[in-house]
Amino acid sequence: MKPVRRLTVLYDARCALCVHIRHWLLGQRWLVPLSLVPAGSAEARGRFPHLDHAATLREITVVGDAGQVWTGADAFIVCLWALAEHRPKANWLATPAGRPFARVTMLAAAAWRGATWRGPGPVGGPPGEVGCDDRCGVPAGPR
Repeated sequence: MKPVRRLTVLYDARCALCVHIRHWLLGQRWLVPLSLVPAGSAEARGRFPHLDHAATLREITVVGDAGQVWTGADAFIVCLWALAEHRPKANWLATPAGRPFARVTMLAAAAWRGATWRGPGPVGGPPGEVGCDDRCGVPAGPR
């Protein structure tokens, strides 16, 4: 397996929790550089034409620079693995003992998203695009 040198996190820009996590990720110290791209956006479709983009809006998806794809709890673990302060936690979550905790975290996030989801399509945006233009007022994370 090729080493991971860069990760792209596809997040639902219509989801307040997903946007909050995006901002949190941007504020962390990275061991592996992250690109955060709105799921279902023109950029995501152009960069990853092979993905099921409707599925990326339902579940966190992370794509490695060598074409690796992680979803759900695995994507959550990979995001933590990319962060200096959280890599030990990610290594533990990837073990049989830690996996149930990663799964429960993802189930809790899905339940929260389901309770707060704002519906399909962006507000005032073109059809097929998500609502965030990724120019939020958050400083870029460490590179």
